[in-house]
Amino acid sequence: MKEKQVELKRDLKIRHLMMIAYGGTIGAGLFVGSGSMIHAVGPASVLSYLMAGILVVLVMRMLGEMAAVHPSVGSFSEYARLALGNWAGFSVGWLYWYFWVIAVSAQTIAAARILKTWFPSVPLWGISLGIILLLILTNAASVRFFGRFQYWVSMIKVTAIILFILAGLVFVFGWWPGTELSFVNLTAHGGFAPNGLTVIFQGAIIAIFSFVGVEIVTIASAESKTMARTVAKTTNTVTWWVLFFYIGSIFLVVTILPWNDGAVLKSPYVSVLKELGIPEGALIMNGIVLTALVSGSNSGLYASSRMLYALAKYGDAPAWCLSLTRRGVPFSSVLAGAFAAFLSVVSSYVSPDQVFLFLVHSSGAIALFIYLLISISQLRMRGILERENPRRLKVRVWGFPYVTYAMIVLMIVVISSMLVMPDMRIQLILGFVTWAAVLAVYGIRLLLYRKMQKKRSLLPSDMR
Repeated sequence: MKEKQVELKRDLKIRHLMMIAYGGTIGAGLFVGSGSMIHAVGPASVLSYLMAGILVVLVMRMLGEMAAVHPSVGSFSEYARLALGNWAGFSVGWLYWYFWVIAVSAQTIAAARILKTWFPSVPLWGISLGIILLLILTNAASVRFFGRFQYWVSMIKVTAIILFILAGLVFVFGWWPGTELSFVNLTAHGGFAPNGLTVIFQGAIIAIFSFVGVEIVTIASAESKTMARTVAKTTNTVTWWVLFFYIGSIFLVVTILPWNDGAVLKSPYVSVLKELGIPEGALIMNGIVLTALVSGSNSGLYASSRMLYALAKYGDAPAWCLSLTRRGVPFSSVLAGAFAAFLSVVSSYVSPDQVFLFLVHSSGAIALFIYLLISISQLRMRGILERENPRRLKVRVWGFPYVTYAMIVLMIVVISSMLVMPDMRIQLILGFVTWAAVLAVYGIRLLLYRKMQKKRSLLPSDMR
């Protein structure tokens, strides 16, 4: 009797997909990192996040269109392969895997530092190892368990943001005890854009990175029974909600507090809680940030393991990455991502200013490269589908092809602009170095494969 082949289980529901995406997107970049954005741009930082968010919404619409036609665990790596060739699928897949490995390690380190304040006797590397072991356990159990775990952990920070927005609105409109309607901080202290208009656009470039992770919903959709059209709509819904969470909460921060307040730079959300008179605001926010970091790392490890699994299906990753447990989990791929992330964590303790700094900088611009290739892939795939089978297009990008062309140009402009931004230039250069290294590996593999095929063709037929 033929043994039934084990496959990825389709046990995720819509609510799981949404929370997995929220887990990968909403993290320390919002709760802590937004402070530096507000300090640099002023109240107009709201516009920076809005512009970045709209750009990401359009990219996700493209991804949703392709996912509705061809749902795949490889998602945009698969679409790049279909539209542009194997080199594109190989490079997108490995770049995305590398991005999340470094992101998981960075978030693990940040989470370990928070826990260190509660458990001072435990070394940082030990706490980091404990966090990574937790990530392995939640990813290894089953995709259903992972979805449920991620749902509840992500729900904590989503609920926290909603409550923050509601409390902030009550405060701003003067319904909070001892307050009155006031929007004075939006224009005081130098005006709405105190540092000029150019800084708003530079801020938008930086803000794009805050939205990275929402695309995980299309990867997770391969393990859901949900119809492809619904998954595409879910992608759009998640993106809009993330945009609302960012814009809404940051608008309230710059409305309630002066943008140039030193406390805003250090911890904007804790500062707002203090202004509202909420006791133990720092402790509450540390707990929320901790859950945000853990859920972000969890989503990142999940995304990296599925991308490695998808690469292995095409022979672009070791064959052992294809092995599945009886619960349908690519455990070897999970371990590979976790091990690489822990090596990155170790490098932060052994060589923080050289090796780890290089890893962080070299992964920074990768998301922009991937978004550019998503746009080009959608342009190619849409053209093919409209010629061959237009009825398969259940979800369509608005204003095609003009919006797609505009997005490609915008992404090129954004990437080019990083060259003139001193803080971003090194990330772009090292990002290109990383991409070039990946393409070099692909080229070497291709040459070796062709050389092997040529040798085989010269052998007698009975020896091949």
